Amino acid sequence: MSEKIAKIGIITASDRASAGIYEDLSGKAIIDTLNSYLISSWEPVYRCIADDQKTIEDTMKDLVDNEKCCLVVTTGGTGPAARDVTPEATEAVCDRMMPGFGELMRAESLKFVPTAILSRQTAGLRGSSLIVNLPGKPKSIKECLDAVFPAIPYCIDLMEGPCLECDEEVIKAFRPKK
Repeated sequence: MSEKIAKIGIITASDRASAGIYEDLSGKAIIDTLNSYLISSWEPVYRCIADDQKTIEDTMKDLVDNEKCCLVVTTGGTGPAARDVTPEATEAVCDRMMPGFGELMRAESLKFVPTAILSRQTAGLRGSSLIVNLPGKPKSIKECLDAVFPAIPYCIDLMEGPCLECDEEVIKAFRPKK
């Protein structure tokens, strides 16, 4: 039996993306972090898009419904500015919300910056996929992923997705003992 390769969607929402001169350090930080965590086979499905709610929604739907990503991780658009609409896009496309992800990420970020309370990160389920919003700064991305990722492989298991195996010397995924 061959190992199922997990497809993980990575979306960078940026008002500078449409200019075509944008170096996406945040998307790269997500890929680098996931590469350090995962020892199982996975394939990134990467999109750098304009910070526009309809575009974000359409991209999330495409990654889940057509690309069959078990996990979609976004970066950018989670602050209080009028153009920050990633949480609204996430809520619009998800069947059920997973508020614990945002709560934990804000709690973790508060250890480093008092402005973490301005973040509106969230997470939700669409079909059998998990969508998680991350902040836009590479350092904050790593801090937040370090906090929430231990629960992600089990969440994917519960949705009957591919098994995400982690390098336990880097991060330990929680799975209940059987």
